Amino acid sequence: MAITQTSISYYGLNYVEHAEEDFAEMLSHGCTTVILAITEFDFDFWRPNIPKIVDKAHEMGLRVLIDPWGNGKYFGGEQVSKFLQDNVENRQVSALTGEKLPYACFNTNSYRDYFRNFCTTLARECNPDGFFWDEPHYAFPKGIASITGGVADDWTCFCPVCRKRFEDYYGYAMPKYMTNDVKLFRWREALVVLSETSKALKEINPKLEITCCVHATQNGYYVSEYRGYDNWDMVASCPYFDVFSTTIVNWALPEDFYRDITDRTVAVAKKYGKLSERWLMGYYKQPKDWAQVAKWADIAE
Repeated sequence: MAITQTSISYYGLNYVEHAEEDFAEMLSHGCTTVILAITEFDFDFWRPNIPKIVDKAHEMGLRVLIDPWGNGKYFGGEQVSKFLQDNVENRQVSALTGEKLPYACFNTNSYRDYFRNFCTTLARECNPDGFFWDEPHYAFPKGIASITGGVADDWTCFCPVCRKRFEDYYGYAMPKYMTNDVKLFRWREALVVLSETSKALKEINPKLEITCCVHATQNGYYVSEYRGYDNWDMVASCPYFDVFSTTIVNWALPEDFYRDITDRTVAVAKKYGKLSERWLMGYYKQPKDWAQVAKWADIAE
């Protein structure tokens, strides 16, 4: 498999002149695509500058994908969420404790409308080349879920909306433990907001490239995270996604783990006629030996 695009994420979308300098550096390192991590605050406060930044990237020869970074804390990202601040009721709820958590429930119409408007507005105003769904996930389980139970017994979402949707579909009340019906329900519902929004975006511009980047998990018989997008076949088969992507793994993990994630990513993407994409960690942690970066890039290629 030949590498056709090399992307890099970019944060702090404030001033075009600063972005221009950074874009020049990206190009000097062989990047072909910049992923603009746009927060809810950026959308509310800096939005007039975002189309200018996209135009500058295009002018310099970069493709541009928009990443709704940390949106609703449903997507990956360390940013705070204005939606959560303004919507205290539309939150994911712990199945075991009933606690409202600082994560938007993406099965509520309130969040689905909010997110769709966020994305379609940017599609119309900015003319990007695509959108990047960045690690969408349920809040819990946080740890590794396995057949032994334990650390990951708690899960979300057990809010009134999810409970009603479950009962309407299955004909009985949603249980507090993660049964097979609960797993299937969560996988199915998790795709609705992204499928509907992706469809709406392609109605605006059919050429938009939609990437769904999920957690890099083993998803085997003994170990799976159950974060909502760990059924890779369901994700990759979505007709509105063009690229199936898996996220970074820590440099300290064994090479065999990275190789397994990469091989499975490519296989699932090919199975459904999608492009495949792997990510390398470029922040927070660095490898002890910088040669590992080139080696893992070779594995991806």
